[in-house]
Amino acid sequence: MKKALVLLAEGFEEVEALTVVDYLKRKDVLCETCSITGEKMVVGAHEIRVEADKVLAEIKSIDNYQALIIPGGLPGATNLRDNPIVVNLVQGFNHEGKILAAICAGPIVLERAGVLKGKKVTSYPGFEGELNGSNYLEDIVVQD
Repeated sequence: MKKALVLLAEGFEEVEALTVVDYLKRKDVLCETCSITGEKMVVGAHEIRVEADKVLAEIKSIDNYQALIIPGGLPGATNLRDNPIVVNLVQGFNHEGKILAAICAGPIVLERAGVLKGKKVTSYPGFEGELNGSNYLEDIVVQD
């Protein structure tokens, strides 16, 4: 069975995280949410409390995952970007050729991990200046 990991940091955009989980599960993709705070309970950008399936310390291997999802939201995206364990996780998924998906402000995490050089990318308007070395497009959805 396909398996995806959705990262949750304090201030994550609830729609961007939970809609993805809902849609993936409807398509029979096992989707786990993962708090980077050390606690399973995470508060989103709109004060919605969500209990994650796991905490980051429980992710010992990425072997069982095919995709990593990075929701936006502020300060959620910056909290993900500034976490060195998250950055290493992104680099691991990239090295293994697994799916990396970033929504809205989420691509700043990919940039910090150094995986955007020469890649097509989009983001929430205003973040394009932070996506160094990428091929920035103003499209709604970009795939590379």
